[in-house]
Amino acid sequence: MTQDGIARTPDASPRTLPHAATLHDVAREAGVSLATASRVLNGSERKVAEAFRERVERAAEALGYTPNVSAQATARGRSPVIALLVADIADPYFGQIAAGVARGADERGLVVTIAITERDPERENRIVRALRGQRPMGLILAASRAEHPDGAEAGSELEAFERFGGRVVAFGERHGDDGAERSVVIDNAGGAEELGRRMAALGYRTAIGIAAAAGVRTSDDRLDGFTRGFASGGGRVERIVRADFRRESGAAAMAGALAEGVEPGTLVFGMSDVVALGAISAIRAAGREVGSDIAVCGFDDVPASSDVTPSLTTVRIPLNDAGYQAFRAIVDEDWQQDPLPVEVVVRDSTPGR
Repeated sequence: MTQDGIARTPDASPRTLPHAATLHDVAREAGVSLATASRVLNGSERKVAEAFRERVERAAEALGYTPNVSAQATARGRSPVIALLVADIADPYFGQIAAGVARGADERGLVVTIAITERDPERENRIVRALRGQRPMGLILAASRAEHPDGAEAGSELEAFERFGGRVVAFGERHGDDGAERSVVIDNAGGAEELGRRMAALGYRTAIGIAAAAGVRTSDDRLDGFTRGFASGGGRVERIVRADFRRESGAAAMAGALAEGVEPGTLVFGMSDVVALGAISAIRAAGREVGSDIAVCGFDDVPASSDVTPSLTTVRIPLNDAGYQAFRAIVDEDWQQDPLPVEVVVRDSTPGR
């Protein structure tokens, strides 16, 4: 407000301040009260006259003002941030989930922050504890979790996060006393069982499974499902090789199996496409043929699965949609999961026998 009592309308030219623009600067520039500027820029539900709103927004743009997220979190009890916990950001499985979460966040004007757990329960606990101080509105646990002696501690960290106003959404079933806990469920066992049946129908009778350590839920579900489906068609998983979810680990596991001996006509089931692609590289390095000699199948249908030669048989999951559903589970009070279809895709890596 000028000395003659007339409110001053800011022009659009940028201002140069000796410090980062504050809410006080914006209010002064727009000629409105601090409370009015705050209501416009901090998303208050209280209505502000359109003329005042336009003046505040022009002033904020001219001054280069951005809201102080930490201050907003203190005032509201939470920040406009969604935290996504993944095991490995280089794994395309998590990249597609992250893209789905980001799609939802963009629709709501929210920010996604990503943390990497490396499937280490202690590291996950530390991350969740640190995130509580930043007060994100939601936490998405996308990494496959293992049964672990520290499970009680992990549960208490998540309960504390929820107690202070955040919402936790997990991939896979969560086990706890609160029936309101939300999870995005992918039918890993059902998809793998159908894959096993299809492989048996193609004439395969012996298989090697490359799986994670016992107790990793995603791996266990997929291996158990594949074993059931394969057995229902007369097949048998005769060997299980333990690895982790990295491509290099899949290659090392396959190399070890080849050193012990793998008969022509054997089928290799990798618990993920990334692991299966590692197995393919080891088979080639040993001078064996993929498909006609040793068949390979995976799970997930990451983009590289259809790009390799021979292309990889797999189970397709709509991972981008799964990430989007996880986001909606954070922000929608009446959320219910839409079914996520899984589909067996037979390609050249498993020719009929």
